[in-house]
Amino acid sequence: LTAGSVEDIHHEGGTILGSSRGGFDIDKICEFIQSKKISQLYVIGGDGTHRGAFKIHETCMERGLHVAVAGIPKTIDNDVDYLDRSFGFVTSVEAAQSAIRAAKVEASCNLPNGIGIVKLMGRSSGFIAAHASLGSGDVDLCLIPEVPIVLDGPTGCLPHLMNRVKEKGYAVVVVAEGAGEELLGASTETDASGNKKLPQIGEYMKKVITEYFKDKGDEATVKYIDPSYMIRSVPANATDTLYCMQLGQNAVHGTMAGYTGFSVGLCNNKMCLLPIPELVATSPRQMDPKGRTWERILAVTRQPNTREFSRKSLFMGNGTK
Repeated sequence: LTAGSVEDIHHEGGTILGSSRGGFDIDKICEFIQSKKISQLYVIGGDGTHRGAFKIHETCMERGLHVAVAGIPKTIDNDVDYLDRSFGFVTSVEAAQSAIRAAKVEASCNLPNGIGIVKLMGRSSGFIAAHASLGSGDVDLCLIPEVPIVLDGPTGCLPHLMNRVKEKGYAVVVVAEGAGEELLGASTETDASGNKKLPQIGEYMKKVITEYFKDKGDEATVKYIDPSYMIRSVPANATDTLYCMQLGQNAVHGTMAGYTGFSVGLCNNKMCLLPIPELVATSPRQMDPKGRTWERILAVTRQPNTREFSRKSLFMGNGTK
C-alpha cells in the first residue's frame, strides 16, 4: 500500500483486501507473519473477526513473536458491544432508505391492498431495521430478532397490517433477516464461519400476509424487496468516512504505544482502546426490547407490542402465534 494507491479509496464501496468466510488456520497465519517480518497486524471486522484477532494475539505471545495485534470494529449490524456504533452502521441506515421508499411506491401504486416488504441485514440484532424504520417514517411494521413475531390475535401483526391497509390503502413492512426464529425454528445448518444459516423470514412473511388476506375474503398485492448486498456494498458516507479515519489513527496510536490484543471505538463519544476479550464477551449485542428505540418504533408504526411474549412460551403454545 502507498499513499497514492489509497488516495481515493474512501470514495469506493467494498474492500480492496477481499473478504471470505472460514479458512482460519492459525499456523499458516503465524508462519506468514513471521516470514514477512510483520510487527503490526490490524484486523478489521465484527465480533467473530475480533475473536480470531485475539486468537492470533495469544498465539503470537505463546510463540514469542513480537507482533502488536489491533482490531477495528467494522460491521453494519452494529452488534459489537460497548461501542456507540461500529463503522458502516450509519451508512447502511442511510442506504436502506431507498429500498424503503421503493417499497412504499410499489405498495401505494399496486392495487388492491398494496404491501411492500423490505428485508434488511441483522442476524442477531435489529439495529439496522429499527433505525432505518425511524429514519424513514413510512414504515407500518418493523420486525426484529429481539422481539417475537405474533401473527394473529389481539397483538398480531397481520390484523395490524390489514387495519393500516384499510386506513390508508397500503402498508410498508421492514424485517431484519434474523427475526422470526420462534415461528420458523432455529436452523441447524452453519456457514464456513460457524454462523447459523437463517430461515427465509422475508419470503415467509410475504406468504402468510397473502394467505391472511385471502382467508379474510380479501386480496393483498405483496411486493418483496431484498436489498441486503446492495446496502452493504455502497461507499461510506461522510460520517462513517470520518469515523473510519479516527478508528485507523487510534489503532496505530495504540500499537505504536506498545499495546496489543485491543480494539478501538467510540464509547460515550470518546475514542477508547478496549481489550478484545471484554469486547467480545457480550457480543453480539442486541437491542433492548424495553428501551427507548423500541418504544419509538411502537409510536411511529403503531404496531402492537409483543415483547412480553417470551420465545419459550411461544414454542410451548402459551401465546398466540
